[in-house]
Amino acid sequence: MAATSGMIETMRKVTDDERRDRIGLRHALATAAPGVEDAVRAVTCLHATEASSIYLSAYARSRADRESISDALFGRRTVVRQLAMRRTVFAFPVDLFAAARGSASARVARQLTARLAKDVGDDPAWVAARCSEALAAIREEPGTAAQLRTRVPSLNTRIAAEGRPTVLAPVGSRILSVLAASGAVVRGENAGRWQTSRPVWTAVEQWLGEDPGVLDEREGYRELVRRWLWSFGPGTEDDLVWWLGATKTAVRRALDDVGAAPALLEDGTPAWLHPDDEEEVRLDGDWAALLPTLDPTTMGWRRRDFYLGDHGPHLFDGAGNAGPTAWWNGRIVGTWTQQADGTVEVVAIDPLPRAAVRALDEEAAKLTAWFDGELVATGYVPPLIQGRVSRGGGASGR
Repeated sequence: MAATSGMIETMRKVTDDERRDRIGLRHALATAAPGVEDAVRAVTCLHATEASSIYLSAYARSRADRESISDALFGRRTVVRQLAMRRTVFAFPVDLFAAARGSASARVARQLTARLAKDVGDDPAWVAARCSEALAAIREEPGTAAQLRTRVPSLNTRIAAEGRPTVLAPVGSRILSVLAASGAVVRGENAGRWQTSRPVWTAVEQWLGEDPGVLDEREGYRELVRRWLWSFGPGTEDDLVWWLGATKTAVRRALDDVGAAPALLEDGTPAWLHPDDEEEVRLDGDWAALLPTLDPTTMGWRRRDFYLGDHGPHLFDGAGNAGPTAWWNGRIVGTWTQQADGTVEVVAIDPLPRAAVRALDEEAAKLTAWFDGELVATGYVPPLIQGRVSRGGGASGR
């Protein structure tokens, strides 16, 4: 969907100020969402590789307590964890599961299956047989990975670990990843505490009461792009290619199917808006937020200069993973961590206005109370605070 010169002349320009206002409003950071499900929908879906990240991202947007967030995940089951874009675990609103399953997840499933088949001697039939055995065992009785390896001996078959040809490892985890990406099984109950991930693998129809189905690839990408545009628009084609882990062809087709509205960023870069979102968005008043590692807002775009500035080296590791972030009026201004007694501390990159310091300190006090003395570690400690982090690590998650 290339823009012509005539289109460019009539496109609406979205300034960086407006984009930052949109973050505050659309991502439920300036005004809290009324519930956990609304908090998830505000950013399309939540990052969920680290178990605690769902809780921290949902709290930041809804002020929900841990019990309410757990209820959405394990009681009402209105939010479901699924391996999807860029081989990352996300927490989706249940009504978006079929779209992800047929598009981004299906792409990951094909990739994982092909790699595993190659590693077992170019034998896709062997992979299919192991997946069938594991799925049958899960349908008979859900279980953790360790429990399933005990019940299904073939999952203990040792093969070269992915990316480490000299290391042998049980194939079980890779079989479960294929099943998870396909959407045949989901991460059900958590056998660990809320900060840790010990999923009880459960057949999707058992967990949700029925199989929610699968949208075809084109329709699935269309729905993901439609929701992303409302949460994150305006965004560029490259932003969407990165976020979806998809091809340019798939993204361009989805933008066309959605009827996305062309726009220009402040520097003249072509971008896209949701078709019902062409009016200017403005936000009155200041806002502050403390977000966890790899939060959707931090990671929602490939091009992040309008909210990150030149702070990337302080907050991102060499692989592009962002640690916890502190926000003021749509800009990342620092990070945060927990001290040994559970107290949340904000660490600014540059000196901040007094209003920002007060607001961020208030957020830290609220989050300290929410933790109620519990410490949460993360595998992504920002360079800014490496070497000064307490036993609790940086409180956050992916």
